[in-house]
Amino acid sequence: MIPAQQAESLILDLVRSPISSDRETLDLLSAAGRVLAVPIQSHLDFPHWDNSAMDGYAVRYADVQGCGEQAVTLDIIEEIPAGSVPQKLVQAGQAARILTGSMMPEGADTVVIQEETTRTGDRITILSAPQPQAFVRHRGDYYRAGATLLPAGIVLDAPDIAVLAAAQCAEVPVYRRPRVAILSTGSELVYPDQPLQPGQIVDSNQYALAALVSKAGAEPIPLGIVPDQPEPTREAIAQAITTADIVLSSGGVSVGDYDYVDQILAELGATIHIRAVAVKPGKPLTVATFDPPARPESGDSADSVLYFGLPGNPASALVTFWRFVQPAIYKRSGRSGGWQPQFVEGRSLQELRSDHKRETYLWGRAEVREGSYVFQLAGGSHSSGNLVNLAQTNCLAVLPAGGGAIAVGQPIQLMLTT
Repeated sequence: MIPAQQAESLILDLVRSPISSDRETLDLLSAAGRVLAVPIQSHLDFPHWDNSAMDGYAVRYADVQGCGEQAVTLDIIEEIPAGSVPQKLVQAGQAARILTGSMMPEGADTVVIQEETTRTGDRITILSAPQPQAFVRHRGDYYRAGATLLPAGIVLDAPDIAVLAAAQCAEVPVYRRPRVAILSTGSELVYPDQPLQPGQIVDSNQYALAALVSKAGAEPIPLGIVPDQPEPTREAIAQAITTADIVLSSGGVSVGDYDYVDQILAELGATIHIRAVAVKPGKPLTVATFDPPARPESGDSADSVLYFGLPGNPASALVTFWRFVQPAIYKRSGRSGGWQPQFVEGRSLQELRSDHKRETYLWGRAEVREGSYVFQLAGGSHSSGNLVNLAQTNCLAVLPAGGGAIAVGQPIQLMLTT
């Protein structure tokens, strides 16, 4: 067994970052949630021109700086609606009516908000002196044309999409989603829509892992259930490695009489890097790499495939995904960083215990109270086979190997899963 941190580092070293052939171009409305493949620059300054931040009047500061001592009245020479170009030069003793976002007219350098004025016909009286250049947004204050607007390797969210739209980037270069094949091993497994016979269980891992893969930004390829027999297992794995960048199987990686995954991976020429990790739940974790044969559709040699043999117990499968698989997907997706799980310090509302032999993960909910995280342990058994009390959890409490019990209120490390 190797420690969790060592396993994480080894796995990330095995993951290939995407290359130029992994890029694709999407229209802007389809790009949300994708990873930006190249840095984006714009030919535009932001703001594009000097403009007003408020409704009011564009004036020369020299005309209004002394209006606190005596009233200043100016002639209104034009009105500038948003989207129009000023037609006149503001000279001494003059002002222009201006609306939020409208271009500043030449000659004016300050905006007086309308609440600080009194208007009579085409003349305006300034009630108090503004600050110099008040309420003026200057061209290029936010961004200068030619600089990096958005860096490569970020996941495009709504604000990023808005920035790209404003920069007139109608098409966006992104990395394709990694393809992740998912198969479940076990002769006892059935699909959710099948009648359940004595001794059988429903394959929940296939669905949970597909949801987690999608959430991580990859494309799940469900390959279904494989019985605990060498030849069907071999065929399923051989198919998976020719169609995916990452393969996830659940079950078949322990030391039982019908656990064939490691044996078959070796027979197919895989290099097995990890066979067990010192965590609970999730000890029987296989991590392997190998170069599969040419892809049938192209005839080209395929990239090295990363294989995860996850434990079959539902809680173990989910915990090992969060701890080890998700970081690999993040890196393979092209994210520039932030691959590792997010750990925060919190305090527990219950006493927490483990057997102290391995790093232990207990699931529950974390929330912020008075500026710090608190952890509420999920009720019921924390058996690796208990899927039910994983529902609506959002973090794992991490109990170090060899440590004592964690008392109520004592600091504890939390790994966020959402």
